[in-house]
Amino acid sequence: MTSLAGKVRFLKRRESYAERPARVVPIETHMSWVFLTDEHAYKLKKPVRHSFLDFSTIEARRRNCEREVRLNRRLAPDVYLAVLPLRRERSGRLSLDGTGEIVDWIVKMRRLPAERTLEYAIKHGTVRSADLRGLAGLLVRFYRSAPKPAVAERSYRRRIEADIRANRRELSKSAWRLPVALVREASGAQLAFLRRHSGILDARVRGGRIVEVHGDLRPEHVYLGAKPVVTDCLEFNRAFRILDPLDELGYLALECDVLGGAEAGRRLLDLYEELSGDRPPRQLQHFYMSGRACLRAKLAIWHLKDRGVRHRAKWRRKALRYLCLACAHAGALAET
Repeated sequence: MTSLAGKVRFLKRRESYAERPARVVPIETHMSWVFLTDEHAYKLKKPVRHSFLDFSTIEARRRNCEREVRLNRRLAPDVYLAVLPLRRERSGRLSLDGTGEIVDWIVKMRRLPAERTLEYAIKHGTVRSADLRGLAGLLVRFYRSAPKPAVAERSYRRRIEADIRANRRELSKSAWRLPVALVREASGAQLAFLRRHSGILDARVRGGRIVEVHGDLRPEHVYLGAKPVVTDCLEFNRAFRILDPLDELGYLALECDVLGGAEAGRRLLDLYEELSGDRPPRQLQHFYMSGRACLRAKLAIWHLKDRGVRHRAKWRRKALRYLCLACAHAGALAET
């Protein structure tokens, strides 16, 4: 059996690739390894299993790789090139172009320049109005053509309530040493909105606004230009992609704010309303963004679960930053 460590060692080597790159840059995430060559990116999924995903078998990873390519071609049609078998030859060596036993699967992508990302543009002050309009137009067309799953009004509200309560429970744990008062302030305002304004959410369901979206719309996944593309959708769990586009765009605006690009985020929300004709109450936007900020705080603080994590104070500060944003949107929610 070929170990994950052995696969990673192989994919780190320049000679493993037919293109013979000048160098290979490995990047490790919680669920994958990505190997950047001069022109391409190769993603190897880790054999992990959680309550929300299962990459534990070769067959499961193959299915997920194929799903990743298919779904991401919706917003990045020329980026996701193929699913490649990683093979072990009779000699025991690994190969990307041999005929031996398949020991794993890899997603091959065209590498895009980091300088084109919305994240880079925000950090370097180069965000252009024309680029934001092009991105908003792409997303509006995407949401209009997206599948509309059957969603019941009550089920939609219950799912949101369950998420709010789950975030509150986790963020309130003493182990994280986060300000519980902030957690209660944000979650309390979200639950109060849910009770008082359930009709707003029900109207979104009745109006067919709940569709299958990207699921992880962040500035580092957005590439600007004459033909904008969006990569790295959340492919492993369809339930996480069944959202209100306003929720997803609020997430993007929130992440722009964290990078120092609050104005770009607000502009994207305004352009969405202009181009789509979808103009819900402002309260709803603050509600979604407050909830997203709590979720991001939870994901940030969860980094402390990893035994080998470095810069623990950094992740606690990041979680606190999101908590403060959650309260800011909760406060705006109360004022509207």
